[in-house]
Amino acid sequence: MTQPILQKLRDVPERPGVYLMKDADDSVIYVGKAQNLRRRLRSYFGRTSDTRFFVGLLGQVLADIEIITTETGNEALLLENQLIKTHKPRFNVQLKDDKNFLSLRLSSNHSYPRLEVVRKRKNDGSRYFGPYSSAAAIRSTLRFVNRYFQLRTCTDVEFNNRSRPCLEHQIGRCPAPCILPVAKPDYEHSIEQVALFLSGNGVQVLKETRRKMNAAAEATDFEQAARWRDQLHAIERTLEKQNIAVSKPIDLDVFGLAREGPFVALHVQQVRAGIIQQAHAYKLGRNETPDRSILGQFLQRYYESASNIPSTVLLPWPIEDVNWTSDWLSQLRGKRVYVQVPKRGERRELVNGAIRNAVHVLELNQERSNQARETLSELQAKLKLQRLPERMECFDISNFQGTDPVSSMVVFIDGEPSKADYRRFHIRSKQTPDDFAMMLETLRRRFAHLDQPTWEKPDLIVVDGGKGQLNIARQALQELGVVDVELIGLAKARTLAAHSSDEVRRSPERVFLPNVKDPVILKQNSAPLYLLTRIRDEAHRFAITFHRKTRQKRQLKTRLEEVAGLGPIRQQRLLQHFGSVRAAGRATIEELSSIDGISRTMAIRIKKHGKLTND
Repeated sequence: MTQPILQKLRDVPERPGVYLMKDADDSVIYVGKAQNLRRRLRSYFGRTSDTRFFVGLLGQVLADIEIITTETGNEALLLENQLIKTHKPRFNVQLKDDKNFLSLRLSSNHSYPRLEVVRKRKNDGSRYFGPYSSAAAIRSTLRFVNRYFQLRTCTDVEFNNRSRPCLEHQIGRCPAPCILPVAKPDYEHSIEQVALFLSGNGVQVLKETRRKMNAAAEATDFEQAARWRDQLHAIERTLEKQNIAVSKPIDLDVFGLAREGPFVALHVQQVRAGIIQQAHAYKLGRNETPDRSILGQFLQRYYESASNIPSTVLLPWPIEDVNWTSDWLSQLRGKRVYVQVPKRGERRELVNGAIRNAVHVLELNQERSNQARETLSELQAKLKLQRLPERMECFDISNFQGTDPVSSMVVFIDGEPSKADYRRFHIRSKQTPDDFAMMLETLRRRFAHLDQPTWEKPDLIVVDGGKGQLNIARQALQELGVVDVELIGLAKARTLAAHSSDEVRRSPERVFLPNVKDPVILKQNSAPLYLLTRIRDEAHRFAITFHRKTRQKRQLKTRLEEVAGLGPIRQQRLLQHFGSVRAAGRATIEELSSIDGISRTMAIRIKKHGKLTND
């Protein structure tokens, strides 16, 4: 330990706070909190029972410690959360979902809110429900809600510009507040019923629906009573599909953790009104932190953006700083939250079930990992690669007769897509169909980022094409001095001459290697070939999608720019109000001139520009 660190340890106050450990590059490698900073930090450097693997490395990597004191332990907990999010230290537990979960968002900035599917939660005042473990599950829920609770499904732009009710209204699934006079109290009541249903209070919704059905029947409004009856039966069928978790209608979150060597998985079950509503799996990957510490850190990451915190959280074993965690959750919820470790009864059974599910997640992950490892090993052997291609990158070019040229980079890690590492490039040097020059520019720009941690060096580059494209990639790497990255070219199957008009024959996919004359033919339908074609097709899909968006934006911009005197600010206002160029072109002169900055003269000029309504 260096003298400056020893001096800092002597000067650390005995107060609550947060400490940041840094390496020689001044990068934060670990963030922790403590009720007594001096005692906690000294525990790292004396005799300690702390088995976390990074503790043993502190003598080699630690260069500095920064201290931030707080008034209370709860403030330290909140500050630790924020610092971990900001610095993403490598030795802290990072919350990574097993999947990219979807949520339902009930907007709050509209007179007639709608329910929509989103991937990211924002602090915008809206109510969020979920997350849901699959797109099929969330869309099934959305269809059910829209059918029986009568919420609008159109976007805000469609709502503002619709001139007649849509098909949803005609089939009885929407009251059409965009056109027809719908009483706001009635619509707001539907919103509250949806919120209750999605929050797990289906029993309460059942009671209310049954009350309205009986009231309509007593008033001899049998048509309305029949509609309430159908909704009642639909909700009953939906609730029957759910699993009863506990005998009492209480709200719980249940956590289970499983470990296999250094690999850790967690499983979270959301119980609402005594019924299991959601179950989520999380893989933390390789992590040698003790289970108690992992669980405590995971709770902080899990609840920091949660909108639906229950009254009780069940854990498989006690965690460090349990009182802090309970107080923090209570503060977020606005009511008391109890963090418990049940020993027996149905609550313990819930925890055991979550642990079993976490074990299952690990087993599946291990099986997939083993299969991926076998495939990568086989690919390495077949292509005589120097090392296992754990990180593979593939590049593709997309353009239309040289216009709007773009390129894509997709990344597969351990045989699976790593979409967070995907990159897109606008080609700057060419507006002619020259794929070789475009690929050269793409690779130059990609490998100009090697000094950045988010652009890790690949083990293998897969180029879509044959020898020509492979040589271009080699030239780019040589210019940049990259010598330890292997290259292959994957050429698509070709249609061969047929012996008869009814016969179509195709050549196999071919793999080209540097300095090797003949291509390698991998066995058809084999796992290595499937992996290569999969990454090649993903790169092609990613490039095509990006090119279409780029081309559409250019065409959109060009058509608006052709209107004399229509500047970028007024173009933006037109698009924001009408939603599209075609809608603006079809608008009346009065509708156009009602927009801020659009005079009647300009409105007439826009109407006369016929290209705006073209497809």
